[in-house]
Amino acid sequence: MKMTELANVAPETASSLTPRPAPRRIRRQSLFAPALLRTALKQAFVMMRPDIQWANPVMFVVEVGAVLTLLFVIQAAAGRSSSQVPVSYFVALDFWLFVTVLFANFATALAEARGKAQADSLKQTRRETPAFRLRGKDIIEEVLSSDLKPGDRVIVSAGQIIPRDGEVVEGIAAVDESAITGESAAVIREANSDHSGVTGGTRVLSDRIVVRITAASGESFLDRMIGLVEGAVRQRTPNEIALTLVLSALTLIFLIVVVPLWPMAYNAEQYMASYLGVPDSLHSLGTDVPTLVALLVCLIPTTIGALLAAIGIAGMDRALQANIIAKSGRAIETAGDIDTVLLDKTGTITIGNRHATDFIPVGQSSIDELRRLAALSSLADETPEGKSIVRAFEEQQRNREPMNIPSGARFVPFTAQTRMSGIDLPSGVQVRKGAPDAVLKFITTQGASAPADLNRVVETVAAKGATPLAVAQGATILGVVVLEDILKAGTSERLERLRKAGVRTVMITGDNSLTAATIAKQAGVDAFVAEATPESKLAYIRQEQREGKLVAMVGDGTNDAPALAQADVGLAMNSGTQAAKEAGNMVDLDSNPTKLIEVVEIGKQLLMTRGSLTTFSVANDVAKYFAIIPALFASTLPWLRPMDIMHLHSPTSAILSAVIFNALIIPALIPVALKGVRYQPLGADALLRRNLLVWGLGGVIVPFIGIKLIDVVMVGLGLAS
Repeated sequence: MKMTELANVAPETASSLTPRPAPRRIRRQSLFAPALLRTALKQAFVMMRPDIQWANPVMFVVEVGAVLTLLFVIQAAAGRSSSQVPVSYFVALDFWLFVTVLFANFATALAEARGKAQADSLKQTRRETPAFRLRGKDIIEEVLSSDLKPGDRVIVSAGQIIPRDGEVVEGIAAVDESAITGESAAVIREANSDHSGVTGGTRVLSDRIVVRITAASGESFLDRMIGLVEGAVRQRTPNEIALTLVLSALTLIFLIVVVPLWPMAYNAEQYMASYLGVPDSLHSLGTDVPTLVALLVCLIPTTIGALLAAIGIAGMDRALQANIIAKSGRAIETAGDIDTVLLDKTGTITIGNRHATDFIPVGQSSIDELRRLAALSSLADETPEGKSIVRAFEEQQRNREPMNIPSGARFVPFTAQTRMSGIDLPSGVQVRKGAPDAVLKFITTQGASAPADLNRVVETVAAKGATPLAVAQGATILGVVVLEDILKAGTSERLERLRKAGVRTVMITGDNSLTAATIAKQAGVDAFVAEATPESKLAYIRQEQREGKLVAMVGDGTNDAPALAQADVGLAMNSGTQAAKEAGNMVDLDSNPTKLIEVVEIGKQLLMTRGSLTTFSVANDVAKYFAIIPALFASTLPWLRPMDIMHLHSPTSAILSAVIFNALIIPALIPVALKGVRYQPLGADALLRRNLLVWGLGGVIVPFIGIKLIDVVMVGLGLAS
């Protein structure tokens, strides 16, 4: 451990002591990269173990059926079977049953392999780095990042790696977060702002900051990311569990239906042989256990059963590719069912960082006095708005002399409750600036009233979409500071996409109703909440939830924490405060408030993919009925022959073709499961029609074509008996 004076640690020295940052991680991987395929194939064989397969009831039944068929093959090869069907048929049947299970395992293993490969890349970013822990006011000690504990303060200079997740408590700096987010553009992290959060493993590019550590060893966001993508303890979502129960019930029903077919087929065969004189050569395949197993496997929803886990894992992977850390898969799935989205105006719908563009005096006040006192009350205001007021004063004042702060003055910080900030001068005069209604309440408590033209000025400014900020000296309102903001490019189009998807958008802002109404109209939101406080945000969310709606919101400040915790989907900014990140169930590493729209779309794509493949899987069974049922009982039940509309070569060829198609359709749909069905912002009715038309009708047609083609190929190769 090395002790040194604070003044001796220069940025140049710090830079030389720090290792180079980890290489930028690869955000996207090829779907079928050779390395991933090899890993997934090995894991697919490992997952054949019954104790692992048991977690997937549908595929477990297929595996049990394959084992029973294997035992029948061994018995037939030993000459202990009365079946007149060639042993080669049973061998081929058993092979494709095992391949079906293997393909199902491969789909899940490939999804997991993609996540683990991403985790290995992330682990390269996690490393031991020197940390300069602050002790007292002017002494620091050099320690390893692993020695840091929550609450420790560390100094990070230009060129240094931030050793652990934390919050900037002193200073401002440009930070390179490319090692975590993949974005090369530097971001600004500043103390006492909603952009004070920093992530371990990122690099300070300029200046020097003091960071208070908030994460213990092994609990950083990078550690959480690695644990998420590795998927070692992936918890299934409620919808996934419910669908698994439905698939299990369908499997049980078909099992109950298929098992009695064996005695029925056997009795029918004996009756026809004894009383109708049908020769033994017309053996019914319905008396062979392997064929009944094939019937069961083709009737149960094996396709969706094989891909269900992969769909869920891929949904988490898509969220991570968007630089979103979800604390559980349930949060992503819930996002797909969201009814209402709460969006903050500043920084989300508008560009943010409103700038002071004008000073409008009211009553008998002069514009010079208004400018001076507005700037004086903003000297200690670290918000972008406060800094812009000082800049506007410096640009517009007639004499360029610097402003002197009176000795003994006390600054009053902004709070969400008072919605004002200001300065108390040594003479006892109080200067306040803030929302007009808050400032009006301030002077009213002193027995004063507002100038007659205040309301007119406020309404004029608000009607233009700008924010009026009232300034008062003691009990006198001097005038209004005009803060202007503009809509982000493409905001209206993005909100329209949500509206088409059936999601209601609500703008939350601390501005007055007139300003909020103007911005809301320009952006095209469905509703707005003006003059919002933390309590009003929380009340609005609870009201929506009482009406049975699911609500999502985005936030980055400590005052957003209660609402983030109450919302069904709470997206916190990684640059925000620790309280906000702990309260939300998702964290956006890019700290982009508009990312909430992507979160909703990712969730909807996950649900659409699951629904589409479920529809396709169920529709698949229709064609298999027409392939297998006539083949099973064609010899003993002639009235079933009209069902043989595909005119397959032979009963054994028909059954084998259906089983082979049932196996091959699984890897064919793996890209769909991993990439997801293409999202389109449509309403529920339109999505249902599209789902039935594309995946329902397609699920009926494709098997007819596929089974017939497999039969033709088998005949052409001389493999059909």
